[in-house]
Amino acid sequence: MDSRRLLRTSATALAAAGLILSGCSGGSDAAASRTTTSAPPAAAPSSSPGALKTFYGQKLAWRDCGVPSFQCATLRAPLDYAKPDAGEIELAVSRVRATGPGKRLGSLLVNPGGPGGSAVGYLQGYAGIGYPAPVRARYDMVAVDPRGVARSEPVECLTGPQMDTFTQVDQTPDDTAEVNALSAAFKVFSAGCAKKSRAILPHVSTVETARDMDILRAVLGDEKLSYVGASYGTFLGATYAELFPGRVGRLVLDGAMDPSLPAIDLNRDQTAGFETSFRAFAADCVSRPDCPLGSGSVAAAGEALKKFFRDVDAEPVPTGESRPLGESLATTGVIAAMYDEGAWPQLREALTRAIGGEGSGLLALADSYYEREPDGAYANLMFANAAVNCLDLPAAYAGPADVAKAVPSFEKASPIFGRGLAWAALNCTSWPTPATGGPHRITAEGAAPILVVGTTRDPATPYKWAQSLAGQLSSGTLLTYEGDGHTAYGRGSDCIDTAINAYLLEGTPPTDGKRCS
Repeated sequence: MDSRRLLRTSATALAAAGLILSGCSGGSDAAASRTTTSAPPAAAPSSSPGALKTFYGQKLAWRDCGVPSFQCATLRAPLDYAKPDAGEIELAVSRVRATGPGKRLGSLLVNPGGPGGSAVGYLQGYAGIGYPAPVRARYDMVAVDPRGVARSEPVECLTGPQMDTFTQVDQTPDDTAEVNALSAAFKVFSAGCAKKSRAILPHVSTVETARDMDILRAVLGDEKLSYVGASYGTFLGATYAELFPGRVGRLVLDGAMDPSLPAIDLNRDQTAGFETSFRAFAADCVSRPDCPLGSGSVAAAGEALKKFFRDVDAEPVPTGESRPLGESLATTGVIAAMYDEGAWPQLREALTRAIGGEGSGLLALADSYYEREPDGAYANLMFANAAVNCLDLPAAYAGPADVAKAVPSFEKASPIFGRGLAWAALNCTSWPTPATGGPHRITAEGAAPILVVGTTRDPATPYKWAQSLAGQLSSGTLLTYEGDGHTAYGRGSDCIDTAINAYLLEGTPPTDGKRCS
């Protein structure tokens, strides 16, 4: 099975949606506590005054995309909302018109998460053809690549060969030399972003992207915004509601993030989420005769995986390419398969081969996560991911010493993944652009009912985040999927899909606390 196709079309966003981790800077608890009361962004004006009238009054010139049934256009927005006359940014937009029958309800904007996932790619590859037919019948399905992402003036940082080197750096350093090598790798990454994308780096925050969405809403002729956001897309949608509560239409926030948490807590919670997901995978695996982690207990399977990681750290296994499978790529491959239980058979096969000395299966999973193409080119997913996250939250780690202090709490959250994920959060420490945002509660007072969806064993956005966001939003309603995998809509639960479809089509959310399996 093609791993790239599996991870992208399961919800196209799956590889992207988990990357909130790699871009969130962790740090010391003391530093985190200083940022938990960060002020929310100032509410956007209720009208479009001054120079913004030019943007709110623009007309989109729709053209053929080269993809049957889809149209494309370019949306103009100010590069800097504080200085809207100082320059513009061009954003890629795509749509597929409502198919009928039934009265058109307006536009339904979709975002797959990341940050860094291409919304246009998600629309054209999945949402515009795979969302439930009754929804596509009544809405024009629309997507805009966020600023700095994919087709919207993408952030660039490293070449393909440089990314190959970066993704192989040991993220579980065992000594000072390996700590220094990891720190140096993050500095090279940051310096590359500064060199290639300096002008846009200060202007890819979630607040700015939410304001772009309001321009698009107006240009499309919609009085209010209807929206489905997954994973990081839930933070984007909640931020929109915070800025424009009176313009909230029907918002679905699926696989929710908790905007009130500092970066270290986000990373640690997500680490625990991957542990939960692995334990579900392991329980299934050990019940099967082909499980490469043995036929014993879940705990024994975890020990077997840890041994495998230690083995490939000491001696990487060949893959048939110039890149051998070391611990970093192996860990990424395993994590990639945690997003969707449909990937578990592929992971069992990949682990069997890797434990036997042939690592191409896990390498393919890792490449899908990083959006690496067969020719060695990378999409800008990882670059945009870091750029947005390092702008949205402060770099709480002052340096490697802080990581070392945090490692035990991460290992408690996940004995398997904790050490590596603690060190992965070092990336914003040397970021060239200071953070403009910070953690805070989002209430969106005055907004219409907002539907928050959480999955009980979600690896990337733990269920308690959905509970928290639904509780913060003044009009939040929580819908729960009792199951595995990342996000819930369109993943096989008739109960979930029926509830969300009814909300999108009729405007009535399900009863708060409704549970589906």
